[in-house]
Amino acid sequence: MMIPSYDPNDTEAGLQLLEDLTTNADAIQQQVLHQILSQNSETEYLRSFLDGESCNIQENFKNKAPAVNYEDIKPFIQRISDGDSSDILSAQPITELLTSSGTSGGKPKLMPSTAEELDRKTFFYNMLVPVMNKFVNGLDEGKGMYLLFIKPEIKTPSGLQARPVLTSYYKSEQFKNRPFNKYNVITSPNDAILCEDSQQSMYCQLLCGLVQRSDVLRLGAIFASAFLRAVKFLENHFTELCADIRTGTVASWITDSGCRDSVLSILNGPNQELADEIEALFNAKSREGILKRIWPKTKYIEVIVTGSMAQYIPTLEFYSGGLPLVSVMYASSECFFGLNINPLCKPSDVSYTLLPNMAYFEFLPVDDKSHEETQLESRSTDDVSLTDKDRIVDLVSVEIGRYYELIITTFAGLYRYRVGDILKVTGFHNKAPQFSFVERRNVVLSIDTDKTSEEDLMKAVTQAKLNHLQGLLLTEYTSYADTSSIPGHYVLFWELKPRYDNDPPKLDKKMMEDCCSEVEDCLDYVYRRCRNKDRSIGALEIRVVSLGTFDALMDFSISQGSSVNQYKTPRCVKSGGALQILDSRVIGRFFTKRVPQWEPLGLDS
Repeated sequence: MMIPSYDPNDTEAGLQLLEDLTTNADAIQQQVLHQILSQNSETEYLRSFLDGESCNIQENFKNKAPAVNYEDIKPFIQRISDGDSSDILSAQPITELLTSSGTSGGKPKLMPSTAEELDRKTFFYNMLVPVMNKFVNGLDEGKGMYLLFIKPEIKTPSGLQARPVLTSYYKSEQFKNRPFNKYNVITSPNDAILCEDSQQSMYCQLLCGLVQRSDVLRLGAIFASAFLRAVKFLENHFTELCADIRTGTVASWITDSGCRDSVLSILNGPNQELADEIEALFNAKSREGILKRIWPKTKYIEVIVTGSMAQYIPTLEFYSGGLPLVSVMYASSECFFGLNINPLCKPSDVSYTLLPNMAYFEFLPVDDKSHEETQLESRSTDDVSLTDKDRIVDLVSVEIGRYYELIITTFAGLYRYRVGDILKVTGFHNKAPQFSFVERRNVVLSIDTDKTSEEDLMKAVTQAKLNHLQGLLLTEYTSYADTSSIPGHYVLFWELKPRYDNDPPKLDKKMMEDCCSEVEDCLDYVYRRCRNKDRSIGALEIRVVSLGTFDALMDFSISQGSSVNQYKTPRCVKSGGALQILDSRVIGRFFTKRVPQWEPLGLDS
């Protein structure tokens, strides 16, 4: 009942279903909570909160079940990972664990998932189709060049797969054997998407997209960062790609047999004329608008550009030639949440309408002032008591203009789980509220799927300082996510002074490069994977600034309205004015000379 069946080729039926879901949001939410609690009432986790009274099951849950963080439920998930087959969190069998981009103790967080969840995700993806068809005509007359990739998997001690949510979906039968949908034909063959070598996968998917350029109506990837990495890869390899099109062959370094065979069938022999056209476009004086020139029928680019991905908008606009940037969905490892039902809006205006049948949604109010004082670029909402259940409100009771932290109860075994996302209510569609994504709680730096907190950064900087700074004191530091190059990279601004005098510091290149490497070694599993395996983050950089720079930064913040009494150095800067002050006083720049160590550890390691 919670996963309606409909034909995604039927736009009218899909839009009517969306209207029904949002009009009846409150009733559906109550049904969702009742179904989740009823089918899982005998699980070990829920029994202590429900008292076995089926008539008051929802009331008992709301009165007694606490809002929890990952550390609270980690012991239960660890038992599942270790092979305990009892009904710990879910009455349905846990079929896999989904790895979150956040980390716990240096390893990915693990989220329980069931076979039914794949059907729920398929329904969610199908709901995207009628929404786009409402705003863009003719999507059934061509193809999408969507660049989709899988990431490393972990084997738990019990043999369960632990993997990212998108890897799980792309490897599922629901995706691999998906029914034909004329609105969602893509240029990439499954074998190229499922290739575990990201470089080979990228090359083959781009080659297929180039060969079918006359059919492409839309471009995209999940995240803006991944899409721009593909653009950079295209710039670096266009000569080789054109040579393959010209000869009808595939580069010898593509050794994955599935990739080779599937791409050769799409190449279908030499095409000199097409290769010459593409090569001429890349050899033009400027790359501005290159995507529109290569794929001239493209109607929009579909990538997530909200949250930390907003930093990529200027670069996307440079390459896209004015194509709309469309963020269609809001989802995470824990749950798929909602859709952008006005997909052609400006990136800054994106709001997501939560689908009330995906999970049970609750919201913890967050102090509005902390989000209006934009000078305070590093904020925390952990001062909200986890036991203050009286402040939690349900989906239809949120208020326009207010900020909330999202709490979910899912069909797969998460109960009142704090996702960590801060959302602002922007309006309602029928009875369903719409939210803009504000920020990830406690995250100060993010380039790709990495999420580095202020605490993580402080620990890494402290370790580097203790182990490698000789004769120098680190008096202040801040950070910045530099996305002006592809891939982006972390930049740390350090103000250093000699221990025994006030002269300008003498900077030893090797010492500073060792500091860069030490910081990276101390950052978490996901960051190191992005650097080592995915190559989606560039080498970390330390920019040493002259003495007095952070005093100038404080003066600037105060001039912008910050209080002298309450000012503290932001651990991440985002404003152009602050960054200009820091960059104007740089006296030395140093980069990591090696990638940090990373390997897909078993969870019992």
